Amino acid sequence: MVDYKITTVCAPDRDAVKLLGATFESGKPGKTEEGRWRLRLKGRAEMLNYLIRNERYLYGEEGAFGSEKRKNPA
Repeated sequence: MVDYKITTVCAPDRDAVKLLGATFESGKPGKTEEGRWRLRLKGRAEMLNYLIRNERYLYGEEGAFGSEKRKNPA
């Protein structure tokens, strides 16, 4: 269980208010292989296919979904 640091401060236009401190737990970086997509793909053809698919998603007309869709094309 994490011990939360709660301090009491004086807020504007109010009396004393309880203020919650940092609530995160210190972590460690993941494995070194996690962000390396080249290690998972076998061969040049798979790498090119991966890059072509991702470029189409980022720059293509049909690749924009939801909040990523622009009102005016670039």
